[in-house]
Amino acid sequence: MGLDNALAISVSGVTAERTHMELISSNIANISTTRSLSGGPYRRKEAVFSEKALSFDQELSAAERKMQSGGVEVQDVVEDKSAFNKVYNPSHPDADAQGFVKTPNVDMSKEMVDMVYASKLYEANITTYNATKKMMQDTLQIQ
Repeated sequence: MGLDNALAISVSGVTAERTHMELISSNIANISTTRSLSGGPYRRKEAVFSEKALSFDQELSAAERKMQSGGVEVQDVVEDKSAFNKVYNPSHPDADAQGFVKTPNVDMSKEMVDMVYASKLYEANITTYNATKKMMQDTLQIQ
């Protein structure tokens, strides 16, 4: 694996984790949204990660060198299908006949844990990128 490939893998990780953190931010911002464009409460969104697809030439090159190719990407953004929370508030405009309001299936503590995890992965990819860049610079300095 060349150092340029290592840089590309780190960049793909940074990009994927940035998208992940944006989704978490959206979930937190909509924690009280009881009426979305689809009609019901906001549904929590999650990122689905997958190995980054490579072109045929890249796959062939990786196979010839018997190495693993790499990178990660957000393949899809899916809605969490877990049940909505119900809160008794008969004065709310979205309350049902019994006085219960369906609220988003977003849990602040879970979102904060996910945010810390995503930020640590983001930082790890930045650190890897910087270390690889330093190796490239040091290689150029060899005399």
